Amino acid sequence: MMGVMNLSDSQTAGHLPAARLGATEYVQQNLEHAIGAGVIAVGQRLPSESALAARFGVSRSAVREALRVMEVRGTTATRVGVGTFVVATQPASRIDFGDFSATDLIEARPHIEVPAAGLAAVRRSEQDLERLQALVESMQATDDPQKWVRQDTELHDAIAEASGNRIFVTILHSIKSALAVQSAHVNESSNRRRPSEHEHRSIVAAIAQGSVIEAEDAMRFHLEQVKDVILTNHR
Repeated sequence: MMGVMNLSDSQTAGHLPAARLGATEYVQQNLEHAIGAGVIAVGQRLPSESALAARFGVSRSAVREALRVMEVRGTTATRVGVGTFVVATQPASRIDFGDFSATDLIEARPHIEVPAAGLAAVRRSEQDLERLQALVESMQATDDPQKWVRQDTELHDAIAEASGNRIFVTILHSIKSALAVQSAHVNESSNRRRPSEHEHRSIVAAIAQGSVIEAEDAMRFHLEQVKDVILTNHR
């Protein structure tokens, strides 16, 4: 049985009354105290949201928000379809990519790029598609890391343009330099280049097929992998 299931036996349990802290902070601080004390070890998977909600006597939404806060702080990482894992005993130091923090990008990108990919699947022109496919092919062929990073950023920018939503385009343009710095860190230092290329191909293929759901899912998966690398390797 995993350590978190024995929280009632640890010194951290019961020391943070929900009435004084609020449900989300209550769950967050209990879990982080347990992690810091070694009750929950790095590498362990936390129980489900419903199990944690029952353990702490709070709503699942409070647990979900607590886990989100912990992930942003760098103590846990959530892998879609797998679960939430402990990745550090202490919150990570702030990581900056250009003018924005890693947290800024992690929080914002899914709300911009996932719907942009879905819209691109139904609005893209043949010229848009040709540009996307050319970028994917060029990225796979180049041996120049700087060129690869530049084209990685251009690909995400081109998807936003293919969406036809000028707000998405404007936002992506405004964070373009930060995305380039993030790309260089994630894909070169963590051997993410080849997996990223495969994910990019999946996104573009879904856009080419006109599948909104598949395009959104492919982009969401890609951003989850980027997030996972940042939270687990860049601390």
